[in-house]
Amino acid sequence: MSNDSLFHTEIVNEDGISGEAYVKNGLHVTVSDPTQTGEGTNPEELLGLSWATCLNATLQAILKGRGSKSRSKVEVAVDYKREETGFGFYFELTAIISIENTSLEDSERFMKIAHRKCPVSKIIGEYPHISMKVVPYIS
Repeated sequence: MSNDSLFHTEIVNEDGISGEAYVKNGLHVTVSDPTQTGEGTNPEELLGLSWATCLNATLQAILKGRGSKSRSKVEVAVDYKREETGFGFYFELTAIISIENTSLEDSERFMKIAHRKCPVSKIIGEYPHISMKVVPYIS
């Protein structure tokens, strides 16, 4: 852990796609293959939860910084797909953003700012299988 870290965590998976993964000294979750029946979460769900949460937290910080009290919502869809060559797999990610009492044009601008600043978006980077769009806010 570096001295300038604001938060540090360590996650362990010893079982692969089916079994358990855990945060050291914390949360334990059952993991399972998303293409099979079975209880537990999977990388697709965890990635979607991570990005939706981080992107919306970033979006809310931007709105708050501009004096807005509008609510926002981020929905993320993750599709597990086979490479066109037939060898390997990839995730296709779609984020749908909506901001209460905000025009679609302004929402689009805020979405782009949030995507540039969100730590999870920075990990995703210029990933070729990503799309983002804004829609009207519905509570």
